[in-house]
Amino acid sequence: MSRDSNYDHHISIFSPQGRLYQMEYCFKSANSGLTGVAVRGKNSCCVVTQKKVPDRLMDPSSVTHLFSLTKNIGCCVTGAMADSRSMVQRARYEAGQFNFDYGYSMPVGILARRMADLAQVNTQAASMRPLACIGLFVGVDDDKGPQVFKVDCAGHYLPFFAAASGPKEQEAMNYLEKRATEMKEYESDQVIRTAITCLGHVLGSDFKGSEIEVGSVEGKNGKFHVLTEEQVEGHLNAIADDADA
Repeated sequence: MSRDSNYDHHISIFSPQGRLYQMEYCFKSANSGLTGVAVRGKNSCCVVTQKKVPDRLMDPSSVTHLFSLTKNIGCCVTGAMADSRSMVQRARYEAGQFNFDYGYSMPVGILARRMADLAQVNTQAASMRPLACIGLFVGVDDDKGPQVFKVDCAGHYLPFFAAASGPKEQEAMNYLEKRATEMKEYESDQVIRTAITCLGHVLGSDFKGSEIEVGSVEGKNGKFHVLTEEQVEGHLNAIADDADA
């Protein structure tokens, strides 16, 4: 038996190499689901993920990984679905409590930090289990403009020009890094099409409008909304026309 095998029984025990095996297992679980991509542009943010209905008898409209947290903030959560819904429910509670206490909507950066703080607490006690999910938060801040934050199982939260999560995270990040400079000046349609193209590139397949979910928020007063299947098809056709040109 490996010497390190006794150090993965509790989340609060470090191995002699300084590793928390339970957190590594948690990340593996969180990255075993669907791939999500978030991109921010000049005055808008977009998040795109796959849509897979696990059972043909399920109503497709009930399956989603995109959630509205406030009218201005949305998120894509990848990983275990039950844990994802728990994270979304707590984020909505925190945003509502902030609005009640201070009289204005919670900025996306503050919400991401609060959710990361709560996630980090779950790594400190053996009686708790971290949530096996990773959240991509998008919103347009009154002061800082479009914002994309990534919150992971361990409590990291960082702002990104573009971010990805899921099994194809590294390939998506490599794709987005090459376009990081020009993305800052993209308009809303360009942001959406860049995110869709990135997801299609890393998965190596073409999509139908029913196979992906796209959420967007534009402008300081814009509301987070999920695009309809017809709107997604319009962007897919535009991407195909650009590729043929």
